[in-house]
Amino acid sequence: MAVEENKGPKFGMRHMQAFLIFSNIVVIYISRLNIGVAVVAMTHAETTNPDFPEYNWNEKEVSYVLSSFFWGYVLTQFLGGALCKRFGATLTLGWGTFSTAVLSAITPWCVSWGGWKAFCVIRALQGLFQGILFPSIHGHLAKWSPVTERTLLGALSLTGIDCGNVLSLGVSGLIAEGPMGWPGISYVSGGLCFLWCLLWFIFAADNVTKSRFASQAEKHYIESSMERSEDFHKKRIPTPWKAIFLSLPFNAFVVARCAESWGLSILQIQLPLYMNGVLNMKIKSNALSTALPFLVMFGFSYIFVFVANILQSKKIMSLWNIRRTINTIAYWIPALGLIAIGFLEESQKTWTLVIMAVCGGVNSGATIGSCLNTIDLSANHAGMLMGIVNTAANFMPLITPLVVGAVVTDVHNRSQWQIVFIIAAAVFFFSNLFYITCGTSATQPWDAADFLERKDAENPKPSKSYVQTKSFYRRRGSFTLTK
Repeated sequence: MAVEENKGPKFGMRHMQAFLIFSNIVVIYISRLNIGVAVVAMTHAETTNPDFPEYNWNEKEVSYVLSSFFWGYVLTQFLGGALCKRFGATLTLGWGTFSTAVLSAITPWCVSWGGWKAFCVIRALQGLFQGILFPSIHGHLAKWSPVTERTLLGALSLTGIDCGNVLSLGVSGLIAEGPMGWPGISYVSGGLCFLWCLLWFIFAADNVTKSRFASQAEKHYIESSMERSEDFHKKRIPTPWKAIFLSLPFNAFVVARCAESWGLSILQIQLPLYMNGVLNMKIKSNALSTALPFLVMFGFSYIFVFVANILQSKKIMSLWNIRRTINTIAYWIPALGLIAIGFLEESQKTWTLVIMAVCGGVNSGATIGSCLNTIDLSANHAGMLMGIVNTAANFMPLITPLVVGAVVTDVHNRSQWQIVFIIAAAVFFFSNLFYITCGTSATQPWDAADFLERKDAENPKPSKSYVQTKSFYRRRGSFTLTK
């Protein structure tokens, strides 16, 4: 009879780490996305609480405030992976979130002193500090997730994105209309981040062996499940840059994540503009319509988690087959949905909302399908991989408006929007085809701590005397040399 493996408590410290990451994503997304409601409250006080100062900012100044977060965000993704490797996720995540909390708390004072320019500086600094978080999150998950629980723990953690999206829309509006007014949005965001930091510095650890609260059974379970558990005890593992950038599975992963960022930009930003311009839907003034895609994504994400966990735990499908099947669903169904929306008439507004919600919900499967692939390819370099990928992917929302602006010269022209949707569908389709064909969930050889040492041993560098002698004979015109 098979002996059941002792995995430790039902709710162990690995589950606690997943909960902490989930809640971290929720609080940083609230602090990141509350800007939309905050700016409206600050420039149109009569719509919320008129007892607080109102600012007369023009559209250009508001656009600077709205975009300023990403000025900093795209700059520190790569740095986040390096900091996580050097100092560990506990310090990187903790201090990155603490800095966000401080900046949120001082926002009202800075705006009253420096206006929209000070607001831009605060938001850009928040972007700098939040840019290091997601690479650290992936690095932390890699250290704590047993192979058989990677999908479950990783997906449950990253559902904080959808939860944060939903809460930021609802909570920010209620606070702005309440007695705290628009300054309360910043104070509550900062307070939530401070509270999270307190829990994080108590319960977090860079890996299970450093945890004060993990049981011996859980420590043994997690370490024994890792393919190279001995590597986790090494403080510094050299990064094999050349091997990473020449890795076909990694490049397939990069393409998939860039395409996801492109598609989300179309679904969440450009699609509402189309529905307003072509279908005459005042979607921005309808809170339910705005929140609907995020609510559906939040619900669908747990369906994907449930299904993927059953398929893996029951050994019905391999991890890679689960990843590419779910990623195909998450990419190809929205591709078809975008094309379909382009042909709907103004009288079919309900169908448009349904397809938009379904596309957003199904697309949440990309978390399991491709986002967690960093941990599969390399647990030791997962944070660094995510830093590279997020740097590339976060340029997509900057590029898509330029493409849409070049194609759509008249927002009421259906044919022009159809071209935009066809481009997005093609990006979804071909990127996923490349990913499921060339990607993998197998740990890559360059994940090993001694990979570079073995490479050097296989290809020793020529001695200094040989190089000097070769250079001498080259100048003399003779190339006949022996080592």
